[in-house]
Amino acid sequence: MGRYAEAFHQSLADPEGFWGEAAKDIDWYRAPTVVLDDSHAPFYHWFADGVLNSCYNALDRHVRNGRATQAALIYDSPVTGTQRTYTYAELLAEVARFAGLLRSLGVDRGDRVIVYMPMIPEALIAMLACARIGAVHSVVFGGFAAAELAARIDGAASRPAASWSTSRSWTVPSTWRATSPTAA
Repeated sequence: MGRYAEAFHQSLADPEGFWGEAAKDIDWYRAPTVVLDDSHAPFYHWFADGVLNSCYNALDRHVRNGRATQAALIYDSPVTGTQRTYTYAELLAEVARFAGLLRSLGVDRGDRVIVYMPMIPEALIAMLACARIGAVHSVVFGGFAAAELAARIDGAASRPAASWSTSRSWTVPSTWRATSPTAA
């Protein structure tokens, strides 16, 4: 049996053991003591008492472990002909900068941020920045018209909405209501 087939079989035969072992490869602020909490089945909670930061696991630990100059993101748009490569260090710097911008706007852990962008590196940067500070991001398809976008912003009760202009600059209004088509 190949490695993949073996891992797949183990994940089905012993999910708690499989995922408990996999969790050892993650950097935790507080490691979980319980892999699967099934006390409220069918509402299961994996690693319920563990605390981690997904942005840290995606970027910081790779920089820390000597991969700072390796490619972390390769963007190749056949539509625009744009090609960009970000190293782990470069991507981390961009994410930290945008996280700082969100913090300066008062975004905090648990706040919601709308990400209204096309499929460009800056969308990922915004999502990782939200994860870095503990904010929740909601990606809204960039093709929505104003009324549909406003409905999604209202529904999410978002603090700011992050968007991207064609001049390659961030647009983050201090309050989404200032730019919402439904604003009074």
